[in-house]
Amino acid sequence: CLMAVPGKVAAFHLPPLPTVGEIIKLFRLKAQKQLSQNFLLDLRLTDKIVRQAGELKNAHVCEVGPGPGGITRSILSAGVEQLLLIEKDARFIPGLQMLSEAAPGKVRIVHGDILTYKMDKAFPKHLKKNWEDEPPDIHLIGNLPFSVSTPLIIKWLENVSKKDGPFIYGRTQMTLTFQKEVAERLTANPGGKQRSRLSIMSQHLCTVENCFVIPGQAFVPKPEVDVAVVHFTPLVQPKIQQPFKLVEKVVRSVFQFRRKYCFRGIETLFPESGRLKRTEQLMMTANVDPTLRPFQLSMSQFRNLCNTYRKMCDEDPSLFPYNYREELRQKKKMRNLLKPTGQPEQTEEENQL
Repeated sequence: CLMAVPGKVAAFHLPPLPTVGEIIKLFRLKAQKQLSQNFLLDLRLTDKIVRQAGELKNAHVCEVGPGPGGITRSILSAGVEQLLLIEKDARFIPGLQMLSEAAPGKVRIVHGDILTYKMDKAFPKHLKKNWEDEPPDIHLIGNLPFSVSTPLIIKWLENVSKKDGPFIYGRTQMTLTFQKEVAERLTANPGGKQRSRLSIMSQHLCTVENCFVIPGQAFVPKPEVDVAVVHFTPLVQPKIQQPFKLVEKVVRSVFQFRRKYCFRGIETLFPESGRLKRTEQLMMTANVDPTLRPFQLSMSQFRNLCNTYRKMCDEDPSLFPYNYREELRQKKKMRNLLKPTGQPEQTEEENQL
C-alpha cells in the first residue's frame, strides 16, 4: 500500500511490464496495412500526446484504438480514475488485458468499433456538467488509424452540434492524431491553401489547436506522411447556429469547386430551374462577394450563407432535400437513353464532380 503524503494524492505507478515492443513480439502483433495501423513505441512521445489533453489526475478517459497500448500506459501514469479502451482489432485485447491487470479496477476494455459504439452511457452520470460550465472531467484520446480519423471527427462534430454521444456530459475535450495535412485543414485560417470543408465544420463548433507534429519515422511501420496531434474543446455557442446537416450541405456545396468562384459551388444548392436567380438572391442577402474563392470566405460569411439558405428552405421545403448530384445523374441517364451509339461524353461539371 502506498503511503500518502499529507495533503498530496499518492502518485500511481504501473508495475514493471514488458515494453510495448516486447508486447508486439510476445503476441505476434503486426500492423495491418489495410487497417492503416501505425504503432507509436516511444513512451516520451506518448507522454507528450497525453500532456496535450490537460490535467488527467482522477479524470475519466476513453482511448480510441489503443492497439499495443503505448498511449494507454501514458494515460494510466497520469493518474486517471477510470480508463475505457475501445479496440476493434481482437489481436490487441490480450496485451491490453495485461495492462488492465497491472492497474486493478482502473481499466475497462470494449472489443468494438468506435464508429458504432454508443458513448452516451460510457461514463458515470455524476460527471455531467451544463454546456455553459467548464468542460467535464472526461477526455477522448486516440492515435487513430488514418482511415478512421476523418469519419470519426465528422461524427463527433455532429454529436457536439446535437450535444449527444460523448457530449451528453458537457463540452468533453478531444485529443486525437491525424495525418499532418488533415490537421492543417482542421486548423486552417481563411485564405490559407488548406482551408476546406473540415476547417469550417470543426472551427464553427470547437476551439481547434494543432499541438505538435510527430515525424513519420517515430511510428512502426513508418507511414509515408507525418502525423499531428490536434486538441478540440467544444464552444459554448457554435459560430453558426443552424442544424449540423444544413451547415454541412452549404459548406460542402461551396467547396465543391474549390478553385472556381464561390458562386459556382453555391449554385449547386438549387434545382436547375431558377438556379441563377436563387443563387443571386442568396449571395446578395448574405452579403457575400460571388467572385471570392471558397477558401477566402470567413466564418461570418459562411454563417450568413447558412442563415439565408435556412430562410429559403423554410419558405420552400422542397429545397433542402434537393440533391445536385442526383439531378446530374438523371440528366446523364436521359442523355444515354437518347444517344443511340457510342460512349457518351462527360460534361465538364460531371468531370469536376
